[in-house]
Amino acid sequence: MVEYRYELKYVISTYWANILKKQLSCVMEMDKHSVSDLYSYDIRSLYFDDCYGNSYYQKIDGVEYRGKYRIRIYNNSSDIIKLECKHKDVDMTYKESCSISKKACDAICQGNYVNIVTNKPFLNKFLVNAQINQLRPEVIVDYGRCAFTHPVSEVRITFDEDIRSGRYNTDLFDKDLITYPIMDADKEVVLEVKCNICV
Repeated sequence: MVEYRYELKYVISTYWANILKKQLSCVMEMDKHSVSDLYSYDIRSLYFDDCYGNSYYQKIDGVEYRGKYRIRIYNNSSDIIKLECKHKDVDMTYKESCSISKKACDAICQGNYVNIVTNKPFLNKFLVNAQINQLRPEVIVDYGRCAFTHPVSEVRITFDEDIRSGRYNTDLFDKDLITYPIMDADKEVVLEVKCNICV
């Protein structure tokens, strides 16, 4: 069964983000992986694309049915490494995901797909697509996230701040990676509201 989610995104001011965080903290719980009562975690995602940039142009063009692969880590650590594919189906989304080892992550980032042996169906699906479509690491995105959760419909409300991007170095674990802001970190925050709908 595919677990679809509604995802609504807004760019809001830092001022209103701080007010909303205080209000939400009274009725929702911080994400269970949060590193403090005020902050959840840092996210780094490495996105993949083919040589034609199809994933990029599909997003820019607003293609209603699309998917994009990424590898995601948290707090610059290799403890949890997730390979994911985020699917967009008109106004709903769903995600395929599996955990991978640091060794598998390094092989994927180096394009050594044929050297990976696994019994994980989603990882095998990625490896086939990566070889057929010549997927390669394309861009890294960094940001800090403050996340609130509620058990009904697995509601999540997140605030993503200091969003930065780097294209020419795709080393996920480079703590000195140079990235550049894509928003005004002092004035803008991305608010996202997510909830599940089972189909």
